[in-house]
Amino acid sequence: MNSLNLPNESSFLQFNPLTLLAQVAGQKNSGCLMIYCGSQAWKLYLEEGELIYASAVQQAFDRLESHLRQMGRSVPSLASAVRVQMRLLFETRQSRPEVLSPDYQAIQWLLEQQYLTSHQAASLVERLAQEAMQSLLTISTGSYNIIDRNQFEDWFSICRLNLRQLIQSCTTEPEPARATAKLGLVEGGTPVVPFVPAAVAPIAPAHSPPTFRKLPFESPTTPLNPVLASTQSSAPPQPVATAPEHQRYRVVCVDDSPTILKLIHSYLEEDDFSVFMINDPVRALMQVVRCKPDLVLLDVEMPNLDGYELCSLLRRHPAFKSIPIVMVTGNTGFVDRARAKLVGASGYLTKPFSRSELLKIVFRNLPVLEDFGHSLE
Repeated sequence: MNSLNLPNESSFLQFNPLTLLAQVAGQKNSGCLMIYCGSQAWKLYLEEGELIYASAVQQAFDRLESHLRQMGRSVPSLASAVRVQMRLLFETRQSRPEVLSPDYQAIQWLLEQQYLTSHQAASLVERLAQEAMQSLLTISTGSYNIIDRNQFEDWFSICRLNLRQLIQSCTTEPEPARATAKLGLVEGGTPVVPFVPAAVAPIAPAHSPPTFRKLPFESPTTPLNPVLASTQSSAPPQPVATAPEHQRYRVVCVDDSPTILKLIHSYLEEDDFSVFMINDPVRALMQVVRCKPDLVLLDVEMPNLDGYELCSLLRRHPAFKSIPIVMVTGNTGFVDRARAKLVGASGYLTKPFSRSELLKIVFRNLPVLEDFGHSLE
């Protein structure tokens, strides 16, 4: 195998990404080409000069989930709980140079667990690669180095993409043309099919993929019930959705900050949740009772009636003896947690929080998904 004479990654110089990629493809390199430009980084995984995956490192899982949510409209197995499980399994993994990118491992896991077919996985890999290449081709300075294939602990291929065709589709088409992917590394394989469920032959990869432990969860063919709704907090909450009420996971958010309410709503804006937002703590008690929620997210620091008092009042109501109530606060002290426990809170979420942290505590406390939440510990 030919190898590139690449500078140390600490070097910073002007270069043309097209020239570099042409050299990689022409010399049929195998390994990971790492490119840096300021705070941005890209990883291109190659086999004999063909691309098996390209990742723009920053917000890699946000981009992956965005595509999965789009696919979920026609692929029922990609329910939000599956995506949460995926992120919790892989997003926090340390990204080491000699290990394939965690987002690529996550796609392999979705394929192995049969949440995706081989064609869907290959199409997903191609679309993410196109996004990464489009951003990469805009830079003119940076540094780069390559890690040889033999240095990797594990290596697997979902598909191969023709690097030259992929670059051409990114630079010449208004709407990027699809590159040819060869499933299972078989020459002349079937072109990638768009995101439509289909029965296909299993992949026969050249290298055995790693085995991932499947966590206890619903069958991928049994999606969670779809729901989505939100309300204005100034009036008695009314869900905006067409699905029957018994199919919803109803989550009430009580917070005097519109910013926090909007953030929580955006994080829970999935087919599995009906979100009700309340910003008046004084009127919250009656509004929460009317909503009959499956879970309550309760801000601690509110004027006139704080979250501890409201939680205590809710616990006195017969209908809220066992409804999960999660306190949301910026306080992290032991006294605050002890006080939350004394008033009957089920959990404690500290601000600021990420989407993964919010979803983890929601799934842990929803009665239907309690076992799943505990399995993520």
